[in-house]
Amino acid sequence: MGRAYEVRKASIQKTGAQKAKLYSTFAKEIYLAAKGNPEIDTNINLKRIVEKAKKSQVPSDIINRAIDKAKGASGDDYQTVIYEGFGPGASTLIIKTLTDNVNRTVGFVRAAFNKVHKNLGVTNSVSYNYDYLGVLSFKYDNEEEVFEKLLDSGIEIIDLESEEGIVTITMNPTDVHAVKDCLESFIPNIDYEVDEVGMYPKEKVTLEGEDKELFLRLYNLLDEIEDVTDIYHNVSL
Repeated sequence: MGRAYEVRKASIQKTGAQKAKLYSTFAKEIYLAAKGNPEIDTNINLKRIVEKAKKSQVPSDIINRAIDKAKGASGDDYQTVIYEGFGPGASTLIIKTLTDNVNRTVGFVRAAFNKVHKNLGVTNSVSYNYDYLGVLSFKYDNEEEVFEKLLDSGIEIIDLESEEGIVTITMNPTDVHAVKDCLESFIPNIDYEVDEVGMYPKEKVTLEGEDKELFLRLYNLLDEIEDVTDIYHNVSL
């Protein structure tokens, strides 16, 4: 039933520094989700983020500290800021950040592009070539059952595909919680291999030689920025 969407974020071995960044990002997201309602049982967004954090092996004390911090009178004010840019060749990138200092973050992002002699774009200069989607993948051997259960629940999905025992569902981001609730009602202990909401390119490009080397350098420079949480791109790696 159409094409499955692969995860666009490059797979990288998690070093100590990368783990620290992962923990920091989840701590910020949990803190934001918990502000106003720190109770996991009644805050579905917080519950889902904590589940993803645990699957990513974020220590419980980091999770608990973030929730406890949200219960207090902390003045921390994080916001999501999206940057769009043009890489080497026909490559494009969308960089998602979570920051408490926009001037600091944009300075770091712009510097990364400058180091490879490429430029940031204005809003919508790149994103119009991407789709904003939710994607879930999991092991299950009955694609038809999944489709029927979702249909019976009144959930409209964009795409459902099964390949080698892996079911991939593409949906509007606003429907992710509803789809998960439906799946978990009839698949005990479901384990999501992909659980993402993000920007997915409508078309991909292939880079070679110097363009590919420059792109990978740019990607790594951006990934080293602590405020950067996700990098989406249109390059086939």
